[in-house]
Amino acid sequence: MNKKLNHLANFKNHNSSFIIHNSCPKGFTLIELLLYVGIASIMLLVISAFLAFLLQSRVKNQTIAEVEQQGLAVMQVVAQTARNAEVITSPTQGVSASSLTLNVVTVANDPTIFDLASGVIRIKEGAGTAIALTNNRVVASALTFQNLSRTGTPGNIRVQFTLTHINPEGRNEYDFSKTFVGSAALRQP
Repeated sequence: MNKKLNHLANFKNHNSSFIIHNSCPKGFTLIELLLYVGIASIMLLVISAFLAFLLQSRVKNQTIAEVEQQGLAVMQVVAQTARNAEVITSPTQGVSASSLTLNVVTVANDPTIFDLASGVIRIKEGAGTAIALTNNRVVASALTFQNLSRTGTPGNIRVQFTLTHINPEGRNEYDFSKTFVGSAALRQP
């Protein structure tokens, strides 16, 4: 009987060691680990590319807004000043020039001159110093004023200029240029 009990105990010990060896291994296999690392790398790459694209789009929109805002502001100042002027002194009727000289109602601001110097559109009122209408983030070029006045009319001026965003590094998101065209008629005296 002892023999049977010993045999039964050996069988039981042998069987339990068999069960221990067949239990699920803990951890990952090398193939699983490589697969997870590969999937995580691809996901990080896609997310990084998407974030870089969003950042470039944001910078491009800011660049466009900067050029648009400055161009519209310059056009508004020129048009408002021309509407409130008494006479267009230069350029003469039917002529184009790179500067505009207006005689305005306020004697202290007479004459008011718009011109382009070193890529900056400026206004000079009376004996005062010239004030920049554009900032250092854009370069102005091709500023022209055309006197479209006809005899017997108070005066009409056409304004055209191009603003280009500064892009010292040659990056695409900072590359933007726009030509602005507008006109203003002097008010009847």
